[in-house]
Amino acid sequence: MSPIDPARIDVLNDEPRREDEAYVLYWMQQSQRAEENPALEHAVAAANDAGRPLLVVFGLMDDYPEATLRHYTFMLEGLRETAAALADRGLRLLVRRGAPDEVALRYAEAATLVVTDRGYLRHQKRWRRHVARQAPCRVTQVEGDVVVPVEAVTDKAEYAARTIRPRIREHLDRFLTPVPTVPVEHPSLDLDVPSGLSLEDVPAVVGRLDLDDRVPPVRALYRGGASEAHALLEAFLADHLDGYDENRNQVQSQAVSHMSKYLHFGQISPVALALRIRDAGAPQGDIDSYLEELVVRRELAVNHVHFRPDTYDAYECLPDWARETLAEHATDERDPVYTERELRESQTHDPYWNAAMTEMRATGYMHNYMRMYWGKKILEWSPDPRTAFERTLRFNNRFFLDGRDPNSFANVAWVFGLHDRGWKERPIYGKVRYMSRGGLERKADPEAYVEKVDRRARQARGEKAPKNVSR
Repeated sequence: MSPIDPARIDVLNDEPRREDEAYVLYWMQQSQRAEENPALEHAVAAANDAGRPLLVVFGLMDDYPEATLRHYTFMLEGLRETAAALADRGLRLLVRRGAPDEVALRYAEAATLVVTDRGYLRHQKRWRRHVARQAPCRVTQVEGDVVVPVEAVTDKAEYAARTIRPRIREHLDRFLTPVPTVPVEHPSLDLDVPSGLSLEDVPAVVGRLDLDDRVPPVRALYRGGASEAHALLEAFLADHLDGYDENRNQVQSQAVSHMSKYLHFGQISPVALALRIRDAGAPQGDIDSYLEELVVRRELAVNHVHFRPDTYDAYECLPDWARETLAEHATDERDPVYTERELRESQTHDPYWNAAMTEMRATGYMHNYMRMYWGKKILEWSPDPRTAFERTLRFNNRFFLDGRDPNSFANVAWVFGLHDRGWKERPIYGKVRYMSRGGLERKADPEAYVEKVDRRARQARGEKAPKNVSR
């Protein structure tokens, strides 16, 4: 019997479970973790019911859309830890090179049942549809990387946080519960199947892949894996949750949890994270502020990509009012106008913006408030709004460790009016929200932020960091 709420489970095809096959297959792709993983625990329960071992496989493709050496290194560090944690439970994880759907189908040939986790981007959906059509057995999808299942919240693209917030809150008590760990009754460590890649030496593995290596890893700052995620979380709880609501927009501070990159790769459960925050004993206003970002805003982004599958990464995803007002001001005089190379290399007149771009490029991270300012200035300094949108998204996906994520697509589109309302009309922006250098200076200490970025960038390059720089 599965311990997972039925609302998280979706049978993707009409094939039956097969009775005489070698194993139950968990095709791990999005939820890259060995704990608090609904798809994994559902699969373990199914294997126990079938009297079969559970085999876990992961398809490692060379050309994941827009991924670089930075992304692959972080992901494989996490998968290495996941493989070890699964082995401790008697479960074998095989990482095989190839298109994820083709790897899944290869191992589905001898499977009683295929269980997979859920992704919301169009290629993730396409992989799962392909496996469901071609697999010789039942394929079941289990949702584990949002708190409230997306269809339980709404059946349409929501307009803003204010419209989705009450719908999410209506279901929180039901879904904000720990995932039980199911005992493994039939280990798979000795299962007779072709071996996968060894992840012991991650640099050697990525060295054999055909990757874009022009964006280097940032291992001096961030390493992949559940243990790293939990260590950073505990440090945040000890030092920064108390006061988070007041300090979260202070760009010069360290009052951030750094969980977005671990959530992106499925290395930490959003449910487990929300429960840990909820029960941390901090002031309620700080807890509520963090949960607003983790649950409401993050799942508004998932709603965006799920219900706009053809346009979530395109200028056309913007609401009509935003595209209309930007079009009306598309020919407004812009001074200065920067080339994409000048922007990428932090060569503008604005030292705060330059620091933000350097933080992104050198560390794979940017403070969230600076992300907003950074994106608004690209709109202001590009030849037209569509070019600005495309530049912003390219930078975002290429350099951020948490790029190519529903949050990324929604955050970039927010710069141009998504999930927002019209404001006072002004040149270039029209009625799209404006952010100014003066506003940044009034609300935070951007000069201290510039100094912080300089230290972090040197640390990322392997230079000795000052003793007062925290991870």
